[in-house]
Amino acid sequence: MSGREPARCGHLEVENGHRVWWELHAGAKEGEARGTVCLLNGLAMHTRAWYPFLDDLAGWDVLLWDYLGQGESSSPDEAVTLPQLAGHLRLVLGAAGLDRIHLVGISYGGFVALEFARLSHHRLATLTLSGILLTPRQVFEMYEATSLRFYAGGRDLFALYTHYLYEKIFGERFLSAVSPDDLEAMRRRFEERYADRIHSLVRLTEAQDPFFAAVPELLDAYRAVPTPVLVLAGEEDRVIPLDAQREMAEIFPNARYEVIPEAGHVVYLERRDLFWPRLVRFMESRDPAA
Repeated sequence: MSGREPARCGHLEVENGHRVWWELHAGAKEGEARGTVCLLNGLAMHTRAWYPFLDDLAGWDVLLWDYLGQGESSSPDEAVTLPQLAGHLRLVLGAAGLDRIHLVGISYGGFVALEFARLSHHRLATLTLSGILLTPRQVFEMYEATSLRFYAGGRDLFALYTHYLYEKIFGERFLSAVSPDDLEAMRRRFEERYADRIHSLVRLTEAQDPFFAAVPELLDAYRAVPTPVLVLAGEEDRVIPLDAQREMAEIFPNARYEVIPEAGHVVYLERRDLFWPRLVRFMESRDPAA
């Protein structure tokens, strides 16, 4: 695990007096970084979840931040929208003094990345997406509805949900390699992180509904995004169907689609040996000076 601490960090005030937490990690000596990579959290994550992977981006500066409801950010029980979260990222870039970034959206972070690309693609050198879809699918709607029913059941049912989630998101290769104790420790950290703020998961999950409702009328806007896009899909992803991820790649005019073998939904963790080198090669080849 990297022992690096943020070079700069802080809280940034957004609407209604709420605050979001951001961190900028220096990956090289001043003036020698290859560029800045922004890693967007999945639904159950926070900035520190990325710390073990900072060394996979050696030589790159890395920007992290918590959405409202996550980590060190405020957790109001208020509706939130994905364009709103994309707007928070623009504010974070301003606070960090960044003009252009390589954006990586993993799972829920992919929704935020898609909205940022639609609204601010001129700020992007590249866009990488994994475990996400752009067009509605019944299987995903059922997964979302099941999650919300678990959330509504309070702490006891939420504990059961974390077991359900951890069974669903990983592929066989990873589950066979990790010890039951380590897997249980991961699950428990997730449970403890959100047991007292389940409302945050509800609000972030509900933000997906207006997003999908707006997609039909916004498809032309997504098709107009010129940013180089890489979609890295897990071969055994049981949350987001592979055909939905491939279809998303076909919407963008400058995109390529790759399948990571023997990986479930959490590709960056399950196939660390493949995900991060492919990401770095993509960023270097498409815009090495960004």
